[in-house]
Amino acid sequence: MTLQIGIIGTGWFSKVHADILTRMEGVRVASVCGTTLEKAEAMASVYDAAGYDNLEHMLDGEKLDAVYICVPPMSHGFIESELIKRGIPFLVEKPLSTGMDVPLRILEQVQQSSLLTSVGYHFRYQGAAQVMRQAMQEQKVGMALGRWMGGMPGVSWWRRQDGSGGQFVEQTTHIVDLLRFCAGEVTEVYAVAAQRSMHEKHEHVTVDDVANVTLKLESGAIASIANTCLLPDGEGGAGLQFYTDAGVWDWTPDRLLLPSAASHPMAGLEVSAGQNPYERENEAFIHALRTGDRSRILSDYADACRTQAITVAAQESVDSGLPVKIKA
Repeated sequence: MTLQIGIIGTGWFSKVHADILTRMEGVRVASVCGTTLEKAEAMASVYDAAGYDNLEHMLDGEKLDAVYICVPPMSHGFIESELIKRGIPFLVEKPLSTGMDVPLRILEQVQQSSLLTSVGYHFRYQGAAQVMRQAMQEQKVGMALGRWMGGMPGVSWWRRQDGSGGQFVEQTTHIVDLLRFCAGEVTEVYAVAAQRSMHEKHEHVTVDDVANVTLKLESGAIASIANTCLLPDGEGGAGLQFYTDAGVWDWTPDRLLLPSAASHPMAGLEVSAGQNPYERENEAFIHALRTGDRSRILSDYADACRTQAITVAAQESVDSGLPVKIKA
């Protein structure tokens, strides 16, 4: 049986997923829903799919096995609720929203229905990240340093606090999630942030363009994650380093460098990123759809809510000037 997949959103991530899905045997992109019919039909025509500008019309008009949700942070809530109501599994791109109200409401509905979900924290599926995760289970982590440094995306919603939730919620969430994945849960955050230049260069910018967040982990380790979106295009980069008594484990999206003193078969060597993590993420979700086996899904909705809670708490700390404890 060919699985019929619907996609909500017509941006870059929608096309990344659609391209991967069309290469998979027994999977068809059946429909695309966009903010306008023109956008939806333009993308749908590439995949020989149907285009819609209304979610309910798409769900009424197509018999879908699953839906991919690739929309801006402020657009979540109704989409997920409608899919849960109809019992349609979904893969949703991060972040889950701009705050916690929507994710907590959706989480309750997901748990009541036991619906199959997956969330797009794709770095978890990377070979190098999984090597690092395994290594950190065998190390006593002292501290971690993370970063997401770059320029400001050109889309208007990203530059508004009520549109994206800010850089830490919308982008740096990937580093927060990888920290959790490798080193365990966060119990408290303290954050500072500021608007330094981007609000002077562009209109309607309400997000901060620099921030630094200190995190306490359940294990006793500490971490610091910084981000900025004021750099010129092409400068900066993302990464996460773990400091241990065996040395520094240095991860970037391209590779992992292992310390030479580590008791590991690849000590002192570089581990490449490995297979495209988006492909592995999609394979895990499609496998679960076909078989009911969810074990390959590395971030479901409940798990992603814990990452969301940390990033939202960081913004709360910025606003209050006080540390914020993460609810267990």
